[in-house]
Amino acid sequence: MKKYLVQFKPFLIFVSVFFLTYIVLTLLYKFYLNTYEAEELDGATMMAGQNAEQLLKLFNYDIIIQKSSQNPWQEIILNGKFIARITEGCNAVSVMILFVSFVAAFSRSLKKTVLFILFGLVSLYILNVLRIAILIVLVYNFPHYTRFLHGTFFPLVIYGYVFILWVFWINRFSKYAK
Repeated sequence: MKKYLVQFKPFLIFVSVFFLTYIVLTLLYKFYLNTYEAEELDGATMMAGQNAEQLLKLFNYDIIIQKSSQNPWQEIILNGKFIARITEGCNAVSVMILFVSFVAAFSRSLKKTVLFILFGLVSLYILNVLRIAILIVLVYNFPHYTRFLHGTFFPLVIYGYVFILWVFWINRFSKYAK
């Protein structure tokens, strides 16, 4: 048994660090969400919606993203027409937790790890705001593609970007990079 533990030590360390980080961050996020009432929307989601609205206003779109008066979401109104809602899952925090967990599991230097995580989180947030803004415009102009855009295309974009960040991290900065 000891032979196998020694042989698979790198894998076991990776899995342990990954799951420990993932569980701790997920629990912290759930604790954060539980500080809000059932009809409230969390600050991270509100900020993502506000930033998407600001971005679209920069391009002269007639956009209003407002908190629903009775529900835990933001309503998106483009050119006077209700388009969709922004809910807690739209803030990409779960994707960010997954990203951080993977990077932490392959970390070598604390400084490089922290800097890469910060870069990754900021770039994921920006990509998510762009995703929301572009999705709003595309759903308005092509409503029959809503399921494909929201359920397939944009998840591929954001998870594809996370995958590219992971590959870059492993090949350049992780303890396994040569």
